[in-house]
Amino acid sequence: MNYETWSPVYRAILRDFGFDRAADERARDVLADLAGSDEETPAFDSDRLDVSGETVAVAGAGPSLVGESDPDARSAALAAARAADGVFAASTAADALREAGVEVDCMVTDLDKNPGTARELTREGTPVAAHAHGDNVAAVREWIPRFDLEHMLPTTQAEPVARVRNFGGFTDGDRAAFLADHFGADELVFVGWDFDDPSVDAMKAKKLRWAERLLRWLEVRRGERFPVLDGRRESLDVDAFPE
Repeated sequence: MNYETWSPVYRAILRDFGFDRAADERARDVLADLAGSDEETPAFDSDRLDVSGETVAVAGAGPSLVGESDPDARSAALAAARAADGVFAASTAADALREAGVEVDCMVTDLDKNPGTARELTREGTPVAAHAHGDNVAAVREWIPRFDLEHMLPTTQAEPVARVRNFGGFTDGDRAAFLADHFGADELVFVGWDFDDPSVDAMKAKKLRWAERLLRWLEVRRGERFPVLDGRRESLDVDAFPE
């Protein structure tokens, strides 16, 4: 995914939510400053995320993984994650997986729920894709200086600058999928994805609807069908998205 391809979808998201592009760009610039640009500040080696030819489990933080109400669903999700060659985990999915003894290869987060986990992972040498957007500048300023920057990949949904990258995607979960796609995953397996989670508020539910559309776009681009979209894809309009 390059920014030129992503840009029209990003503009549609901004319109739909009423988000401010300038706020995203300010957040991106704060992250860029904290990520550094000189030789004394270690840069993240993107080759570490090369998953060419591999099956990658993209772990969402839905109740089927992080909840306790359905042990069978959680057991199945953990088994699928263990069977994959690599695991890219969104937000608190990283905690659920680690607590179950499943190694996480990359955590994708906008620092809104468990930034302490992200900090710990970077200090252990596990890659963390840390995302800046218009309303998390305070968290970026607070937490990024505590990370081991050698293990932190800075990302944005706006135009990339300096060391800050944009691989596509909007929520932590679908950004993890776009990240795995960018780095060559042969197959994406989705665990912990619950689009109809009744516990989320209206804003989160709207974001999940966008996550569905973005995954549909991604499967079209990949010539693949994600089972997580079975029974849903027919209602997901991506005709206006770029080829």
